[in-house]
Order: sequence, then structure tokens, then C-alpha cells
Amino acid sequence: MTSRNNHVFKGHKTLLGNKFVTYGEVELPLRYDIFAESKNGFDWGYTGSAPKQLAFSILCQVSNENIAKSNAIQFSNEIIKTLNSRDWILNASDVIKWIEKNNQEELVQEAEPLKTAPKKIKKQKTNIVKNICKELEITQKNLAEILEVPEGTVSSWAVKNEIPRLGKKAIEFYILNKKNQDIVNSYKSFVHLLNAS
Repeated sequence: MTSRNNHVFKGHKTLLGNKFVTYGEVELPLRYDIFAESKNGFDWGYTGSAPKQLAFSILCQVSNENIAKSNAIQFSNEIIKTLNSRDWILNASDVIKWIEKNNQEELVQEAEPLKTAPKKIKKQKTNIVKNICKELEITQKNLAEILEVPEGTVSSWAVKNEIPRLGKKAIEFYILNKKNQDIVNSYKSFVHLLNAS
């Protein structure tokens, strides 16, 4: 176990809700073959099947299947639930310390088995269109102008809380283009400062 603890787990959630988790810069496997808890892949920041899937995969990556299965719920409730941001990093060494600490206590806890499954906390649904507008610091009208679609189209996306695939691609392209433009602008400012001095 100790040979792996210099790696980190990284999680990233895109504006459009896609989730990516890597371990040592390689995509973390879902492990559906040995633990199929969630149909929708990984998630974090609350308790439920997708965070439990992530908990199992992280534990399994640095230990073994038995340890991962017996600790997935607790790890999900104590660690995965607290990962509230879109981007997070978790050191493998910290995960290993958590396993070592909790497996020593497991013998004491075995006398009291859980009688009921832990209650699932309902995840508060956020509006994808409002989130994008907030992140980009624009209005829904601005978004409609950027995408060259009628304002009513963006409003209907907000009501349905759903953006069609082509709309998502256009937004991703706009965000990428904006980031590239920011890089170009900062480079121009840097060159201007150099020339001025």
C-alpha cells in the first residue's frame, strides 16, 4: 500500500455537470464489475449511490476489494460528502491513513450492526442555465446573443433545466474561446509592460 501513497485523486465537475476523477493523472475506474452501486458514475458533495461508487473505487485503488466494500459507506459519509467544490484533490496517503484508523476501530463496531440503511440526503437540484450564466457573469439574454439563438430558447432550457447536446457543445466552445482570449489578452498586457519599461 505504501508504494502508492505519493499519488493524488483529483475530481473535476464541468459547468455542464460532467464529472471526471483521476488517480495519478489516469482516469479512476468505476469498478462496476465488483461493486455496481450507481448507474450514473461518480459524484460527490452529498450522500447517495454515486458518492458511494466513488468511495469504493478510491478505497479499492489503494487497498483491496474487501476493505473497500466494508468501508465504502463510512468513507462516503465522512470524506466524499465533504468534497463540495467542483474541483478537489485527495492525497492517497490520507486515504491510507483513514483506512488504517478505521479498520482498527472496525472490530469494536462489529458488535452493533446497522439495523437500517443510512438516510439519503436529497441533493438540492441546481439550475444548469443559471449556473452557467452566474459562472460567466452574464444574463440569459447575453447567453442567447452569444449562442445566436432566440432568448425564448434559453428561457425554455432554464425552465426544463436541460440544455440540448448542440447547445452544450456551443457553450463549451464559447468557454474555451473565452479562456484562450484571456490568455492572449494577458500576454498582450505583458508585452505592453515590457515595451513600456
